[in-house]
Amino acid sequence: MKIRPYRDADTAELAALWLAASQEVHGFLGAAALRRGQALVAETYLPDAETWVAERDGAPLGFIGLIDHFIGGLFVAPDAQGQGIGRALVDHAQGLKGRLTLEVYAANAAARGFYTALGFTETGRREEDDLGLPFPLIRLERVG
Repeated sequence: MKIRPYRDADTAELAALWLAASQEVHGFLGAAALRRGQALVAETYLPDAETWVAERDGAPLGFIGLIDHFIGGLFVAPDAQGQGIGRALVDHAQGLKGRLTLEVYAANAAARGFYTALGFTETGRREEDDLGLPFPLIRLERVG
């Protein structure tokens, strides 16, 4: 596996990866919201963030999007989870930024456990997501 910068040619495949992973962990948001999210990922988040792609044999397995030291998104293909890809992407980002922060849905127990295992600690909480919907978010931080 290698980690490389995002390329415009990755957009469709990474947006599909985002949707597949999100359906598993963010299903509580509903199908319509996930489809809108997929469009935002393709049109805005991938090209506007500092995005890094984990790939094996040319096939993307996951990606991390950074906005300075904030992890805007970390997604690993469902069939590639549990192989250390998410950890490798976070460690890569940590090496670049030194300090990392992020927000995770309180309802996403798997992600909360993942980040806790990586040494992230809770620094805050808000009761609505970025769209003003009643889905609490937990803010986490890890200092390198």
